[in-house]
Amino acid sequence: MDLTLRKAGPLDCTFVAPPSKSYTHRALIAAALAPGESHVADPLVSDDTGVTRNALESMGIPMREWEDGLLVSGRGGSLSCPDDLVIDTGESGTSMRLLCSVALLCKRPVTLTGSRRMKERPVGPLAAAIRALGGEVGFLGREGYPPVRVSGSLDGGEITIDAGISSQFVSSILLVAPLARKDVTVTIGGNVASQSYIDVTISVMEAFSAMVEREGYRRFHVPAGHGYRPSRYRVEGDYSSASYFFALAPLCGGRVVVKNLNPRSCQGDRAFLDCLERMGCNVKSGEDWVEVSSDGDIDGITVDMTSFPDTVQTLCMVASKARGPTRILGVGHLRYKESDRPAEMARLLSTLGAGVRVENDSITIIPRPLHGGEIDPGSDHRTAMSFATLGLATGNLKIRNAECVSKSFPGFWEQLSKQGLV
Repeated sequence: MDLTLRKAGPLDCTFVAPPSKSYTHRALIAAALAPGESHVADPLVSDDTGVTRNALESMGIPMREWEDGLLVSGRGGSLSCPDDLVIDTGESGTSMRLLCSVALLCKRPVTLTGSRRMKERPVGPLAAAIRALGGEVGFLGREGYPPVRVSGSLDGGEITIDAGISSQFVSSILLVAPLARKDVTVTIGGNVASQSYIDVTISVMEAFSAMVEREGYRRFHVPAGHGYRPSRYRVEGDYSSASYFFALAPLCGGRVVVKNLNPRSCQGDRAFLDCLERMGCNVKSGEDWVEVSSDGDIDGITVDMTSFPDTVQTLCMVASKARGPTRILGVGHLRYKESDRPAEMARLLSTLGAGVRVENDSITIIPRPLHGGEIDPGSDHRTAMSFATLGLATGNLKIRNAECVSKSFPGFWEQLSKQGLV
C-alpha cells in the first residue's frame, strides 16, 4: 500500500495513544508464568505482540478473548512444549529476545528463528547469560545470531550481562528469574542501551507479585521461591506511538492532544516531550492526556537519547524544520533495529533536501529547504510513521509499504484519517 501525504496545518487535533507494545509483551509473559488465570486488559493487538501471544500458546499457555482483553491461563513456569518446537518471531526483536529465556522453561529444546533482518540482530550476550544460568544455546547459523536452539534448565546463579546493544537482554533474564531454582543476581557490565525499558520490565513483574531488588541499573537480585501470582493488569498507553502525533504540532503548527497516556509513566519515551519543550513547544498534561502546541518556530538542540531510542527518528523529523542544527547522541545501538536507523535517516532525509551527518554514536540534522518525494521504509514501522509526520509538513510525500506500521501501531493511518489528514 502506498500513501501520498498532502501538506496540513495549522492543526487542532485529538488522538488516542494505542496500548504500549513493550508493556503488552511483558504482561503476556508474566501472566503465562503465573499459576492460574490472569486478565490482561487493553493489550496492544499488533504484528509484534501477536508473535509473542502465538509463541506462548505454542508453549502450552491457553489464551482467549475476554471482556476488554485476554484471559491468560498461566502454568506457573511449567510449560508444555511439543517436540521440535520452532518459533518464528518474524520481525519482532522483542519476542526473539524475551522468549529465548522463556524457552528454558520447556522440557524439550526450542528453536527460535525469524526474518532475514532478524538473523542480522545479535543475541550473543543473551546466549552467554542463559548458559551461565544453566541453559544451553546453540547457534544454527552465524555465531551470535539467530536462529538459536535453546535447551537445558533454569538453575539460577550470578551472571554478568553486556547490555550495550540492548536492555532486552537484561529484561529477558529478569522475566524468568522468579522461576529459577535458586536466586538470580544480574550485574550489568558497561553501559545500558535503552535502560528505561528495564523499568518497564520490573514494573510489570511487580504487578504480578514478583520480587526484584535493584541497585540502579548496575545490579539486580531476584530471590528464589517468590514467583508470579495471577493478576488483573491493564496495559497503559504508548509514548513511542504518541510521539508521532506530538511531532505534528511543531511540524505543522497548532495544537495536538493525545489521550490514554499516563503522565507519571516510567516509559523512557516520555522524555520526547522534554525535547519538544526545549525546542520551544508548549507542553501540558492532565490525568490521562498530554497536549503539545507550537507556532512552528522551533530551535535545534543537543540531546542524548540513549534511554529513549524509539523516538529518535521522530525527533529527526522535527529537527529538520528547526532554525538551527540538532545533534542527537546515543544512537549507535539503533544500527541493530529493524533497519540500520541512523544510516536510513541520513539516506532518506537527504533525498528530501535535509542535511544529515552520522558519526559513530550521533546523528546531526542540519535544516535546509525541504521538498516532497518518495520514501520506502522497507519493513521499518518507525521509519514509515516518522516520515508521515514530515510529509504532512512538506506535502507531496509518498510513503511506500505503508502497511508496515501494523508491526506496532495498526491504527496509525486510521487515526490520521479521522482527523482528515490522509
